[in-house]
Amino acid sequence: MSINVCNDRSMASITSFPSGVSGSSLVLISTQTASDSANISFTSGIDSTYKEYIFKFTDVHPATDSAQFLVNFRDGGSNYDATKTSTHFAASHSEDDSEAQVAYDTGRDLAQSTSGQNISNEVGNANHECGAGFLHLFDPSNTTFVKHFICTTNFHHASDLSLNNYVAGYCNVTAAIDGVQFSFSSGNIGAGTFKLYGVV
Repeated sequence: MSINVCNDRSMASITSFPSGVSGSSLVLISTQTASDSANISFTSGIDSTYKEYIFKFTDVHPATDSAQFLVNFRDGGSNYDATKTSTHFAASHSEDDSEAQVAYDTGRDLAQSTSGQNISNEVGNANHECGAGFLHLFDPSNTTFVKHFICTTNFHHASDLSLNNYVAGYCNVTAAIDGVQFSFSSGNIGAGTFKLYGVV
């Protein structure tokens, strides 16, 4: 058995994978831009076409200082209130090096709740403050199993620290998830770009 070795230049010349090896790619479905928006809602493009969807958001800036950044899911009705169970922990480090910690946040996880899922807390609204992250939603059209999600964000906390949030859970419903909504707990989304991808 031989092993083929390639360097950076030869990697660019690969046009196909050998038999039995597959790759994945992202297909951009839609883009939305927030500008003093009450929320950003994805109401189409989430169906049985893909088994996994990724939402990427950049330069998200709240209109209200210290607001919580939330996500919620729609399960066939008109409201974003799918029942969720989740876990939440965060790492933080302050600009002046006075605080650095990793902690499980029991106050921000959910247990069979229809409330919005906190994916970053106490986000600052100064002009230079914003955040970014991504959320994976798995097999949302499945009507047999629960729908899992994983989210990672990094935001400029209102107290001048970097806050890295890790959230995971599931929508405990057998109905298909057909909508995803991002919002803040108080005030509008001042700015931000939101993209929805399907994973091939």
